[in-house]
Amino acid sequence: MSGATPPGATPWRRSAALRLALTFGVLTAATMAIVLSVFYLQTVVLLEQRSNRDIRNMTQHLVARFDQGGRPALVEGIERALADGEDSDRELLLLLDAQGQRIAGSARFDPPADAHLPDTALHEQTLLRANQSAPGYVMTRHLPDDTRLVVGQDRSEQLQVAELVLDAIRAAALMALLMVIGGTYLFRELLERRIGAIRRTAAQVAAGQLAQRVAASDDDDEFARLEQDINRMLDRIEGLMAGVRHVSDSIAHNLRTPLTRVLARLHDAQRPGTGAAQLQQAIATAIHELQDLNVVFHKLLQIAEAEAGARRQPFQLQPLHAIVADVAELYEAVAEAQGATLVRAPDEPLQVPGDRDLLASAVANLLDNALKYGGAGCTVRVGTHWRDGTPVLTVQDDGPGVPAGGLARLGERFTRLSPDVPGHGLGLASVRAIVALHGGRLHYAGAGPGLRVQIEWPPA
Repeated sequence: MSGATPPGATPWRRSAALRLALTFGVLTAATMAIVLSVFYLQTVVLLEQRSNRDIRNMTQHLVARFDQGGRPALVEGIERALADGEDSDRELLLLLDAQGQRIAGSARFDPPADAHLPDTALHEQTLLRANQSAPGYVMTRHLPDDTRLVVGQDRSEQLQVAELVLDAIRAAALMALLMVIGGTYLFRELLERRIGAIRRTAAQVAAGQLAQRVAASDDDDEFARLEQDINRMLDRIEGLMAGVRHVSDSIAHNLRTPLTRVLARLHDAQRPGTGAAQLQQAIATAIHELQDLNVVFHKLLQIAEAEAGARRQPFQLQPLHAIVADVAELYEAVAEAQGATLVRAPDEPLQVPGDRDLLASAVANLLDNALKYGGAGCTVRVGTHWRDGTPVLTVQDDGPGVPAGGLARLGERFTRLSPDVPGHGLGLASVRAIVALHGGRLHYAGAGPGLRVQIEWPPA
């Protein structure tokens, strides 16, 4: 139907874009109205002041001539003023006797009907010119010889100029009104188009189409930057949702097997004739399996907290080299038990902002991973040093290393490149989440012997 609101568009009466555009339009129109009104008043006042000044100056000039030379000098001054050609067609100069008869002066105007006005008073009065009335200003001066000097001006041209200015202002106001209306419509359509694209994309994402993105704009304005921010947010949301699906699938796959084993052993223990030794063995095995599951849930919770930034607020400067030394001291017994060597080199003091427990957990996971995959007799080096002003933590073993194709999978939840090595595949995932929470960068290198893990922490 004609005039119907397109799907997803905001109706005109409820459009915030329309209200915003109208607000600016009304403010613009009000500003123009004030400016034009001031211009009109200034124009009219200027013309009136000029006319009144001319009348007073001429009156003073003619009275001065009378004072100096009497009536002959005054008559000569009137005739000379009328003959100079300056405003003579609208200039009223009359010398009247006591009865109001013309002695000298302009013949274009009839003597004013009321010429008995106070001296020095300037009055607005209707003038007669060829039996036609015209608005004007008049000043009358009574002279000592019982004559009256009447000086005035016809205001017709002045009023015509004021009328022309007023017509121009009306035309400008009409154009301004049309521009306000047109600008309001265009402004509303522009906002609706830019915001409408964002709203449509948001509606599609809300409907489950997580791959939808706001169309990129070639402009470099606030809306373009907003679209870029929204697209980055959608990328993050899609990545998190993919991670949730991956974690859900991984949990279902990795937890189902140990739970199935626990249930199977417990069912076997329930059978008649099961000895006490077998029952105790089934219980011990179930406890061990459940403890492993508890470890898995603890690591998943730690990863979730790190990814959610739940512990970002209380970050303070931490001595990373001291944390590494404490964790390495705890793992020296583990390394000695498997015939491995744990070396602290280099050992430069580092200060990084972070959470001490999370930093210690990341170092522990790296050392545990290096000792476990390095194997018996391996050498694990853990060191802290500065590189171009950036604090770096390095953990390297000389074990079999990781194939080049497997480096990209390191850090994924439940990823175990060597299934024969015990573990849950969550250690490096936890490290990656902690490093991301602290704003660091994680690098893997497996081309040489063993695996080298480097973490670049943000400077203090």
